[in-house]
Amino acid sequence: MSAAKARAEAEDRRAPPPQSVTRVMRILEALCASAEPISLADLSRTLESPKSSLAALLRGLAEENFVVSADGAWRLGPGAFGLGSALTEARRRFQSSDLIRDAMRRLAGHSGETVLLGVLDEDAQVMTYVDVVESRNAVRFAVAIGDRRPLYATAGGRVLLAARPTDDVAAYFDQLAPGTLTASTETGKARLAEIVDHARNAGFAQTIDQASDGVTGTASVIRDAASVVIGALIVAAPSSRSQDRLDALAQLVCEEAGAISRSLGYRG
Repeated sequence: MSAAKARAEAEDRRAPPPQSVTRVMRILEALCASAEPISLADLSRTLESPKSSLAALLRGLAEENFVVSADGAWRLGPGAFGLGSALTEARRRFQSSDLIRDAMRRLAGHSGETVLLGVLDEDAQVMTYVDVVESRNAVRFAVAIGDRRPLYATAGGRVLLAARPTDDVAAYFDQLAPGTLTASTETGKARLAEIVDHARNAGFAQTIDQASDGVTGTASVIRDAASVVIGALIVAAPSSRSQDRLDALAQLVCEEAGAISRSLGYRG
């Protein structure tokens, strides 16, 4: 292969998908999310796309039975359900744990830090680390799979709390007797409740020297197709090299947690 051809192919791979392909995917997602057929006008408003463009795409999808017209509106057709069954089978073969693990490796590469997956214990009182991809830096955060951490003092624990119903969070704090784990650990329950509330609105949580001295954590939750939280994606880094990039770490974690959730079928 010539160098020019190789460059051209590389540029093609970097190019964004054609607009029509993106619109087809958005049409199918919109129809999946609706319990009733959707009119062309409503699709146009929902997708912020011209009716003329959508009409042409709908006609093409209808030819392959991916959509069908119903009293001037559109709904999914048998072709879409056949594709859905094939995708479900493919997902069964390619386990969700593989998807999460691949994403953890990507995040570790982009951040240069240790990446963890934490889950709530059955009693919803502590978080357990169930997977880890360690940083390649000589100075790094190290943790063993199976280690448990309190929810109130960790970034992963706080986002897992934030994803729970408010009544459950209130009950957690009612029975909590927070202990001091470092000189910086926040133990005021009213303040902790505010922090969890902020994490709920922001979509992520960050801690600095809360559960361990010299460790900064950044976390966001992963959801599945049923909107169920299956865990917290966490970047743990030495605080000494995190202070100037807290926003960047938050963006990386949120983007990767969102990408994992979408790959698992979440469409919230």
